[in-house]
Amino acid sequence: MPATDAVIVSAARTPIGRARKGSLIGVDAFQLAEVAVGAAIERSGVPAADIDDIVVAESLQGGGVIARHVAVDLGLTGVPGLADNRHCAAGLSAIQIAASSIMAGMDSVAVAGGTESLSTSPSAMKRLSLGADPVPWMSPSHRETPDAPAFDMTITVGDNCAKEAGLTRRDLDEWAAYTHGRAIESIDNGWFESQIVPVEAPQPDGSTLTFAVDEHPRRGTTVEGLAELKPLHPEIDGFTITAGNSAGLNDAAAAVMLTSSDYATSHGLEPLARIVAWASVGIEPARTGMAPTLAIPKALERAGMAIGDIELWEINEAFCSVPVAAVRALGIDPTIVNTNGSGCSLGHPIAATGARMVVTMVHELRRRGLTRGLVSMCAGGGMGSALVLEIP
Repeated sequence: MPATDAVIVSAARTPIGRARKGSLIGVDAFQLAEVAVGAAIERSGVPAADIDDIVVAESLQGGGVIARHVAVDLGLTGVPGLADNRHCAAGLSAIQIAASSIMAGMDSVAVAGGTESLSTSPSAMKRLSLGADPVPWMSPSHRETPDAPAFDMTITVGDNCAKEAGLTRRDLDEWAAYTHGRAIESIDNGWFESQIVPVEAPQPDGSTLTFAVDEHPRRGTTVEGLAELKPLHPEIDGFTITAGNSAGLNDAAAAVMLTSSDYATSHGLEPLARIVAWASVGIEPARTGMAPTLAIPKALERAGMAIGDIELWEINEAFCSVPVAAVRALGIDPTIVNTNGSGCSLGHPIAATGARMVVTMVHELRRRGLTRGLVSMCAGGGMGSALVLEIP
């Protein structure tokens, strides 16, 4: 048993921008993290002097420790920082890392989240052989194989998953239309307003935009319209993946304030949610999209729960094949999955996505008066993760 429970006492995120052509192109990952972390601290009511650590996920930002950078910029010079990278699941892992330290009794207060700016991510150069000129390079998540290209997730994650699960192109397009509809509904009803902290974003014309609404969801998305899109690999027979049923390239940050239950009680803080259990798994890289089908049962076993105990789900749409495969393999009710949208509709700011999912899940469980939620996702290189939350 843990020494104490880890509870979430605040949860905030930035709106999600379209990378390279959207509203956040002039705001880098450091600035986005500062907005989200700062909001989580401010909304929590926790004195800055009580923060033991800050954990911020970063995936494609070139190294460094953004968490420490944020701490210094926010005047928290006595707070260390930790960077983690589990690719797409990094933001979820940041929360797991902070929660584990609290549950072990080592820390009492920690901020955790993730940040990503694909608009401003650096380009690396590498000499691929002795004496050769440097060429553009990205660190791969796994060794390249024909069935699992290291830099083409449309094959490695999306289509491989669809083929293994026996999914058709229409299955994926139907889910894409569904998720865009749920995201638009959430925006129009103001359900994201309590979780979003606006960003003052400089624009190319020199003006400043107060950016407050997710801009990736597409209104009027239909199965018929999606069916007109060409597959991204038309040369591959039966290829199911298009731009319409894939996640976007996006910019955003999200963060939560975690404390021990003892600290929350003694300081008069209302826990928004309790971290119940989590699990991360490995799988063959070519089967990356199926990873949630392994991570979810493992997390539920650790929580002492079953599929039917979960009242709300989010399974990230790196590609729409991923949640559809998990829903069918595990017997999950699809009507309670991604009810606010997910990666295909809201967008997938890689290292921020897991934390964004937790922020959204906490707010949506409370809005609906529900108790138990689970968030899960696959991650590059053959990984997956899941986390179970409970509203006190």
